[in-house]
Amino acid sequence: MKLENKLKEKLLNKKKVLGCWTSLDNEITSELLALVGFDFLLIDHEHGYGDVKGITRQIQSLKETECSPLVRMPKSDEVYVKKTLDTGVNSLMFPLVNNKKEAENIVEMCRYAPKGYRGMYISRASNYGMNIKKYYETVEKNLLIVCQIETSEGVSNIEEISEVDGIDMLFIGPMDLSTSIGKFGQFSDPVFIETVNLAKEKIMNSKKFSGMMPYGNYDWKDVFSQGFDLTTAGTELSILRDSAISILKEFNNLRINK
Repeated sequence: MKLENKLKEKLLNKKKVLGCWTSLDNEITSELLALVGFDFLLIDHEHGYGDVKGITRQIQSLKETECSPLVRMPKSDEVYVKKTLDTGVNSLMFPLVNNKKEAENIVEMCRYAPKGYRGMYISRASNYGMNIKKYYETVEKNLLIVCQIETSEGVSNIEEISEVDGIDMLFIGPMDLSTSIGKFGQFSDPVFIETVNLAKEKIMNSKKFSGMMPYGNYDWKDVFSQGFDLTTAGTELSILRDSAISILKEFNNLRINK
C-alpha cells in the first residue's frame, strides 16, 4: 500500500480536482472511470449499494491509475469508519455534519490515541501489519476528512466546524440543503439562494478546502468558476442514464420521421 494521499497533495498544490460519484459497488466501472482520468472517485456508502469488501475491490481497481478514492460514510458510524480506513482509504466524506461536536467526534474516530480512539489492527492499510509503524506515524497527515454541509443548522455553524483541527474540507450538498429548509429542488427560490450563498461565503472565508455538488443549472465548470476546489461531474448512474436516453431519443426521432 502506498501511504501518500494523491488527492490531498493536489489540493495542497492549489489544483482543482474533478471526480465522479460511484454507487454501483463495481470495480470494473470504477477502473474504467479512473482510466478515463478523473482525479477521484467518490464511492458512495451513504446511498450506494456496497459494503466494506466492495470498497477494497474498488480501490484495488484504482491501483495502477492516478485516481484517488474518496468514500462517503453512512453518517458517523464508528465501526464502518474503522473498517473503511483499514482497507487503505485515506479520504473520507461525512454527510450531515451540523456542529463542532459532531466534527470533533469524526476526527477522533479517524485518529489513533492519544488524539482519537481508532483501534489498531494488522489491516490492508498497513500491508497487513508489515508496515504498521510507518502507517501509524504518517496516517494522520495523509488523512483527508470532508464534512458535508446540508442543513440550515450546518450553515449556521460553519465557522465553528471549520475551527476543528483535522477537518480538511467543507462540502455543500445543495439537494439536501434545499430539502432541509422546505424548498426541495427549488434552486431559484430566494430562501434557498440566500442560504446557499451564505454557506459559500462562510466556506470561502474559512481556511478549509471547499467543495460543492453541481445543482440546478450549475454544472461542474460553474462550481469551479465560483472558486471551489473540488466537485464532481455526475455519477456513473447519471452518465449511463443520460447517454442511453440521448441515444434512444435520437433513434426514436429517426424512426418516427421515416
